[in-house]
Amino acid sequence: MAVEIREIARKFERISAHSHIRGLGLDENLKAKDVADGLVGQKKAREAAGIIVRLIKEGKMAGRGILIAGPPGTGKTAIAVAISKELGKDIPFVHVSASEFYSSEMKKTEALIQAMRKAIGVRIKETRIVLEGEVVGLDYNMVPNPYNPTQKIPESATLTLATTDEQKTFSVSGRLALQFLYQGIEVGDVIVIDKETGRVAKVGRSKRAKRKFDIDDYDLVEVPRGRIEKEKEFTYVITLHDLDEANARRRGGIFSLFEPVSREIDNEIREAVDEQVKKWVEEGRAELVPGVLFIDETHLMDIELFAFMNRAMESEMAPIIILASNRGFARIRGTDIVSPHGIPLDLLDRLLIIATEPYSEDEIRTIIEIRAAESGIMLSKEALDKLTELGVKNSLRYTIQLLAPAHELAKLRNSRKVEPEDVERAASLFVDVGQSSEYLKKWEEKMLGM
Repeated sequence: MAVEIREIARKFERISAHSHIRGLGLDENLKAKDVADGLVGQKKAREAAGIIVRLIKEGKMAGRGILIAGPPGTGKTAIAVAISKELGKDIPFVHVSASEFYSSEMKKTEALIQAMRKAIGVRIKETRIVLEGEVVGLDYNMVPNPYNPTQKIPESATLTLATTDEQKTFSVSGRLALQFLYQGIEVGDVIVIDKETGRVAKVGRSKRAKRKFDIDDYDLVEVPRGRIEKEKEFTYVITLHDLDEANARRRGGIFSLFEPVSREIDNEIREAVDEQVKKWVEEGRAELVPGVLFIDETHLMDIELFAFMNRAMESEMAPIIILASNRGFARIRGTDIVSPHGIPLDLLDRLLIIATEPYSEDEIRTIIEIRAAESGIMLSKEALDKLTELGVKNSLRYTIQLLAPAHELAKLRNSRKVEPEDVERAASLFVDVGQSSEYLKKWEEKMLGM
């Protein structure tokens, strides 16, 4: 089937701050390796997290949570992400800042409930009609984003799937094409598409496809046999919050289409969802998958939220709650009480606390190398030395932020490799927080003196 393609999309890449993390990097004795699974250093913290993962898998973390305490930029979020990776590929991971609970659209306790239910998955098994095969062709038809003309999004795509016995080409909608982009699906991947819902699942990398790397985190799988369209037991994870919203819209009728997605959900609906999930579990059609809720900047939560969380942790349907704090002592919001990390003592008693430490110079160098490799940036040895020096002098976060600008400056020189002059120029254009605050402080003194 011939389809006119106006523009071929480049591979969509979104390199997040923790996209390189594959796990905690521990050996069979739960000893941390120097560099493994994308993590560097923080051996004590990683080993402690490894023990927590074992406790979670054995069902011994009920009613308890985790607190990761350490200075900014010491890998607190990275360890939380690694814990979720160790628990399993389809484990829900929700990362929120405590400030997100204070919204004009809903009560703060409602925002916390929704975050917790987003972190609890239900693994459902159903027999459905699916399209399954190896991707042997994938071309996108890109158009300007109507909300941001400087970006392009797929309007449609042409997908060619193949099994050992059959090959077919399909024209797919923009919604499906977006799923391909976000999941990083490319030629050589084996995928499954649910025909009814349009849900896309990436099974792994075909063994007969060209390998990009000798070592990577993808699974090598056989090319499917038989027909592309078939009946298959389709296993997927949906969160309790997704089920809550689906039931709320169903009950709300046609007028619910015009209501914002983030509206509050009645407890009656949640209770009905919980009962339905329990029924599915008893029938063997579903399995409860507790995920990870990571709350950063915990000191911004108030006494009401802490009390609510304390009670919620005892529920049989509660996720693994990981808190993070970079404060030693802080006032508990809503009270005049000063407490360690700004957390009430009765909640602190329920938490296992992991401490993170500042990185050494060698660790900073290794982290920069990993982030550069993840972003596809080549560094000369001298440029790496310069970035490491800036990381020790200023901060690791500032140095990581300089990688992309330095790479752009290298490309202006028609060079594929970042050199020290690119790093120096980037550092002269983008100041760190110490330089910016010092600069504005001088102006502040000048204005006050007028």
